[in-house]
Amino acid sequence: MRRTFRGGVHPRDHKELTCEKPIRSLPSPDKVVLPLRQHVGAPARCIVKVGDHVAQGQPIAEAVGHVSAPVHASMAGVVRTIGKHLHPAGFECEAVTLEAHAEDDAKRPSSPYRLPNARPDYTNTDSEELRALIQSAGIVGAGGAGFPTHVKLAPPKDKPVDTLIINAAECEPYLTCDHRTMLEESEIVAHGVRIAKRILGVDRVLVGIEDNKLDAVQVMKKAFANDPAVEVAVLSVKYPQGGEKQLIEALTGRQVPPPPGLPMDAGCVVQNVTTCAAIARAVMQGIPVFERVITLAGSMVNDPGNVRVPIGMLLSDVIDRVGGLAEPPSKVIMGGPMMGLAMAELDVPIVKATSGFVFLSKNQVKTVLPSPCIRCGRCAAACPLHLQPGEIARWVELGNLDAASALHLMDCMECGTCSYICPSYRWLVQQIRLGKAKVHERKQPSA
Repeated sequence: MRRTFRGGVHPRDHKELTCEKPIRSLPSPDKVVLPLRQHVGAPARCIVKVGDHVAQGQPIAEAVGHVSAPVHASMAGVVRTIGKHLHPAGFECEAVTLEAHAEDDAKRPSSPYRLPNARPDYTNTDSEELRALIQSAGIVGAGGAGFPTHVKLAPPKDKPVDTLIINAAECEPYLTCDHRTMLEESEIVAHGVRIAKRILGVDRVLVGIEDNKLDAVQVMKKAFANDPAVEVAVLSVKYPQGGEKQLIEALTGRQVPPPPGLPMDAGCVVQNVTTCAAIARAVMQGIPVFERVITLAGSMVNDPGNVRVPIGMLLSDVIDRVGGLAEPPSKVIMGGPMMGLAMAELDVPIVKATSGFVFLSKNQVKTVLPSPCIRCGRCAAACPLHLQPGEIARWVELGNLDAASALHLMDCMECGTCSYICPSYRWLVQQIRLGKAKVHERKQPSA
């Protein structure tokens, strides 16, 4: 029986464009731009200066506080600039630009940097040491949120956790980087899962994979064949199956309390499958996060697929190295089309939480003006959090934030199911985002 949650929608997944193509590595770029803000929490603090020569994997910025993460050089090179640069999310932040060494440069480091104290045999290593390795590797959630992984793996003592959930749903249309990672690196993923399990001290692990990836189901079942504590569960194909709350509901039947409730309040910790691969590399091999796999999809890409790229490589350079675009796209989306961000330009760096880019043609981008609500109730039926998006958006539009908040405006996860299903093409999720921003603005102390 396929497991699922109540609500949700069924957009066409378009995964056939890339799901059967092996991951390929791209030639190194001439430069990378490494934002110091690639995670939830405090931005990293730069620890290099212009003119410094760095090795691949060497720390260039340190974590500031517990909820933060260091940044590492994604290639050997020279620090050329330190200053503001456009982040792919649309804001400017401090970034370090590295320029590649020439092959004959005498100052080119002879070998990449590796984390000290790696533990190829982690089975006798205590949780604190494993967490410290994960933190020093700069690992953050690879599924899009970018939350520091060492923090997730340290639930407070008053919130006991009994279940580790591995998010391998990959429910966003077009994206297949998690799928290919499972197929090609199943043993690495399995080690990462076991390390996370050891850190948390739990006896149950649930790996959730949608049934449009049955090849990955078989591969992961084989990887965990000798682990009775690990269950590979098949999920129905439905969006947003990969949301933490929806995944927990589908796999355990438990409900995560409304905000500020977290998965640990339901006795669970959720980790992305690609994050698990990064955990294994850091702990067993001493490799920090300086590269990742991203999906390049959409009708405008000449050679769509999954590519392994250095963190900080500009999207424009990535496109050049995969054969370019068939023609200028009408829209470029970072992430999937449901929760992704439309890009204003292509000279932006890949960051740790970048899962992919979708390049759409004019024919694929529909521009329709919204019409009045017809009270059909489809948005409420589809909402995975059982909210009333149409009513919330209406109150925001009318400027009544108190009425919108009474309908749990701030609980919305902004998954976009309401806007997707609306026959009147109302800008529901956009109004809700605006309302949440206004509520946050209202809470700020006046000057």
